[in-house]
Amino acid sequence: MYNIFYQSHAGSWAILVLLLFVSFFAYKQNISLMIQRLFYLIMIISGAGMIVLQFTMGSFPLLYIFKGIIAIALIGVMEMIVGRRKRSESTKTHWIAFAALLLIVLLIGYDVISF
Repeated sequence: MYNIFYQSHAGSWAILVLLLFVSFFAYKQNISLMIQRLFYLIMIISGAGMIVLQFTMGSFPLLYIFKGIIAIALIGVMEMIVGRRKRSESTKTHWIAFAALLLIVLLIGYDVISF
């Protein structure tokens, strides 16, 4: 069961990054943004499922709860990037925040950062 959550979670992250670029460069259409939001839900549900499964196996995944909080902030930054692009406002600082948060999430997710 854990493997199902893990594969859908990792796959949804990869698709989300691709959809962000599609939504950014093709900002006049809305379908990629709606699909992007669907993958937000898949990613959040699969991540929560993995945390619940780890909790039922007897471990308390505090680092992964921290990763989830950072991931939700990353979702907010991704939404701000697309929204500011639609309004033709500057997105430079949001791209920097996106890169930093994505790097932290990936490093925690692949156990490069662990406590």
